[in-house]
Amino acid sequence: MTNLFRKMYSNDTLAKITDFSYELPDEKIAKHPLENRDASKLLVYSKGTIVDETFKHCVDYLPENSLIIFNNTRVIHARIILQKATGARIEILCLEPHNPSNYEQSFAQTNECSWKCVVGNAKKWKDEPLHIEIPNTNTIFTAEKGERTEDGFVITFRWTGEKTFSEILEQIGKIPIPPYLNRESEEDDNIRYQTIFAENNGSVAAPTAGLHFTPEVISSFAQKQIETDKVTLHVGAGTFKPVKTELYTDHVMHQELCIVKKSLIQNILKHLPLITAVGTTSVRTLESLYWTGVKLHTNPQDDINHLSQWEAYNLPQNISAKDSLNAILNYMEKHNLQEIQYYTQIMITPKYKFKLVTSMFTNFHQPQSTLLLLISAFIGDAWKDMYKHALENNYRFLSYGDSSLLMP
Repeated sequence: MTNLFRKMYSNDTLAKITDFSYELPDEKIAKHPLENRDASKLLVYSKGTIVDETFKHCVDYLPENSLIIFNNTRVIHARIILQKATGARIEILCLEPHNPSNYEQSFAQTNECSWKCVVGNAKKWKDEPLHIEIPNTNTIFTAEKGERTEDGFVITFRWTGEKTFSEILEQIGKIPIPPYLNRESEEDDNIRYQTIFAENNGSVAAPTAGLHFTPEVISSFAQKQIETDKVTLHVGAGTFKPVKTELYTDHVMHQELCIVKKSLIQNILKHLPLITAVGTTSVRTLESLYWTGVKLHTNPQDDINHLSQWEAYNLPQNISAKDSLNAILNYMEKHNLQEIQYYTQIMITPKYKFKLVTSMFTNFHQPQSTLLLLISAFIGDAWKDMYKHALENNYRFLSYGDSSLLMP
C-alpha cells in the first residue's frame, strides 16, 4: 500500500502528516453553536480568491442550474451511561449494529439487539450484566459485554416492554458531541447537533457542514434554479480518529455505510458537472459512488458492497462520470433496485483527482486529520492561506464553527 503512494510522490515530497499541521488555539474552537444557524461566517474560496461572507447569502456564489447534495443521516443518542453496584461509571458508545446489513431493522428491534461499541472504563466492567430502570416506565434495560472487536466490544442490550431500540436510545442515551468540545452534552445539542434534513438514524457524529442550513437558505436556491438532493452516509466515530502515523499513507481509514437512491444518480447525470457536496461525508459518498461505477463498468459481473482504502487509486482513471453512473443504473435495473448500499473506506489524499464533486461546503477541520487531507486534495496548498485567513479573521473552528464554500 505504501509503495503505491511512494510511486505517486517524489522522494522530496513523502506523505508526511506533519505537513498538514497548523496552530489551533483552544479559543478558536466553537464550544456552542450560534443562536441562528445561518448567521455563521462563510469563507468563499473561488479560483484562488477569498471572500468573507455570511452563510445566509451563500446562494449568491453558487452556479445556476446546479445540484446541491446533502447527507440526511441522523445522529443517534449513542452514549449510554451505566453504573456498577460499586458506583463505577461505565460509558458505552454505540458505533454500529453487530450485523449492520440493515440499519433500519436494527433500530426497530424490540427486547434485544447487539451493537459494536466503545466502552469507557472497560477495565472496571468484568462479566456481570449492568442494569438501569428507565424513569417513569416499567422498563428494565440491561447491557452484557461480549467479544472484543477492533475498537471495543460487542454489547448485547436487552429490555422489557415493547419499545424499539430507537425509542430506548432516545430515552436513556445522550447525543455524542465531539470529544474536543470538552463538555457534557446539553439539551440544546439534541436539536443543534442535527441538521434540519436529518432523516435516517445511524450516525455517531453529525455531518457538520449541514448544520448551517435553514429552510430560508434552502428556499433561496429556487431563484437560481438550484436543486437539492440527498445521500446517506452514517458517520462513524472514526471521523475523529487522528492520524498518528508519520506517513499518512500508513493510516488505517475507517469504513462507513453509504446509501444512494436511483433517483439521485439520475439527478446527478442531469446536472453534471455542476455538483456541490455539503460536507466531507457527502464528498466521500459521491466519490465512492463513482468508483463503484468504475468497478461495474470494468466488470459488469461485479457486485456492490465495499470500496477499500486505496482501491480508487488502482482502478482505471479514464472512465467518464457519465459511463460510471450509467453502469450503476444498469446494475440497478438488472437487479430491480431503487437504492444501493455500500461501505466506503476511501482515503482521499492530496494526489486524488475528484470525479463527481466540483464544489463543496465544509467546516474548518482539525490539524493532521484525514479531513484536512481531503481539503488539500480539493484546493491544493491553498488550504494553508485559507486557514491562516480564517484564524486571523476570527472564524470559529470545528463542528459548531463557521463554514467555507470551496470552488476551485
